[in-house]
Amino acid sequence: MTDFPTDRPLRIGTRSSPMALAQVDQVAALLRKTAPDITIEPVPVTTEADMWQGDLAKLGGKGLFTKRIDQMLQRGEVDMAVHCVKDVPGDVPLPDGLIFAAYLPRSDVRDVLLVPEGSDVQTLDDLPAGANVGTSAVRRKAQINRVRPDLNVVRVRGMIGTRVDKLDGKKGDLKLDAMVLASSGLERIGLTHRARQTFTTDEILPPVGAGVLGLQCRRDDGPVAGLLSQLNHERTMLEVTAERVMLHGLRGHCNSPIAGYCVTDPDGQLNLRGMVFSRDGSRFVHAHDWGELANDPAVLGARVCAELLRQGARTIIEGIPH
Repeated sequence: MTDFPTDRPLRIGTRSSPMALAQVDQVAALLRKTAPDITIEPVPVTTEADMWQGDLAKLGGKGLFTKRIDQMLQRGEVDMAVHCVKDVPGDVPLPDGLIFAAYLPRSDVRDVLLVPEGSDVQTLDDLPAGANVGTSAVRRKAQINRVRPDLNVVRVRGMIGTRVDKLDGKKGDLKLDAMVLASSGLERIGLTHRARQTFTTDEILPPVGAGVLGLQCRRDDGPVAGLLSQLNHERTMLEVTAERVMLHGLRGHCNSPIAGYCVTDPDGQLNLRGMVFSRDGSRFVHAHDWGELANDPAVLGARVCAELLRQGARTIIEGIPH
């Protein structure tokens, strides 16, 4: 049970996209199991990043997906926020006074290939040289270019449903031959049937925090923090901690093609892989390590970060020619 007062609603700050609202519905259902009498009030907002169709780096980075909601939380206009952890900046500390009180169990981290309706293409290998492949992430672009430098990987942003419409030629004027998206995003809006190829994490390593929803609140709001902590998934928290310590040490920002994925082996040992790419995928460094006896996620993240830096990650991130 919880000591959150039932005489007022729990206000959840969220982006107004269909996927973000579906995530809030998921969280609300879990909260009602813990506190059946709770009243939940979603507070949707359209962030600056949602309205921007260009390169996020030019606007200030993907942290703009979370910035406005974080400010509302700090001012007490909402009681909690639901964030995709992959959208939370890793090169700066969390906003003053805010904490992640819980991480939900991780969903599918893999990326998938979609093609226009009616296309016979089944895999990335089937695409002809010069084909246009849409994606929103420099991390994906770098990894696709690494194995298929002959493809034209183009930036396509927007809500997932809108991106699929662009792929099908219903919006925009750029003809796309394929698109790479997150499997979990397709699942949340009921479009998993559109996936043709599912990439393994060896083929496309996911971003830090992939597939994880973080529940954020004010550090000094004990009742809300206590309520949310009951939803925390310990294994996911440890894995995300390792990934984000690595990202923070690399001073990674939204324009840095950085991938990081931690899993828990059957014996309970943490296992972290990290990669840093040049934007075109022509240069990359890779590190892989396991938790030692203490199995401390922060120590593991720091070790993988140190190895990537030793191999030259900083020059790649800053675009310094080698």
